[in-house]
Amino acid sequence: MNLQTVIEAGKTGVIFTIATIVGTLILGVLLGRALGIESRTTHLISSGTAICGGSAIAAVGPVIDATAEEMSVALGTVFILNSIALFIFPVIGHQLALSQHQFGVWAAIAIHDTSSVVGAASRYGSEALQIATTVKLTRALWIVPLTIGTALAFRRKSAKVTIPWFILYFLIASVLRTYVAAPLVLWDAIVKIARIGLVITLFLIGAGLSRKSLAAVGARPLILGVMLWIAISCVSLFAVVTQLR
Repeated sequence: MNLQTVIEAGKTGVIFTIATIVGTLILGVLLGRALGIESRTTHLISSGTAICGGSAIAAVGPVIDATAEEMSVALGTVFILNSIALFIFPVIGHQLALSQHQFGVWAAIAIHDTSSVVGAASRYGSEALQIATTVKLTRALWIVPLTIGTALAFRRKSAKVTIPWFILYFLIASVLRTYVAAPLVLWDAIVKIARIGLVITLFLIGAGLSRKSLAAVGARPLILGVMLWIAISCVSLFAVVTQLR
């Protein structure tokens, strides 16, 4: 993607991003209390659903002194739903006749991890992939304020803020694509290599889901994750269909 495309795509979904992040975190607290789930596990799952799955959980976990078990439960919940999203989102998008633009924004907001967003969007189309990737990476920037807000909410004075460096790498690649005069065949080769890397990443995510890991998640955290996922998926889908033509 050249830099101009990134800038234009980045403007899309900003308001959606802010509204859905705040709404998901608030809804997560309410549902977690109703289901009787421990506050740290609730916050981890809510954070992963609100922003970018495993990256958000990995950033927030140390701030709230989450145990290895709590981290595993949250990550397991997110990875299970990511795997499902890879298959069902493109199907739903085609059934609803979503445009490339609409699907890209919806996938970026409603699917947890960046890799799964890219995987689902790439199946839908090249424009959807560009929109989804940029909106998702823009969304991931909220890891920083989320970490700071978490430290304040849980009264942690010495919280270490995790910076999502992969966003910087994405911007560097975009700048190079825009201003470096290289043969088109070179960029095509890099894209093909990146797609191979994506396939390997998704394979490794799937390989990490065993019967033991699924059982370790437990019913209530999984119910919380599913309820939050359905809520953010439906709300963002409605907004995308009504606001983006």
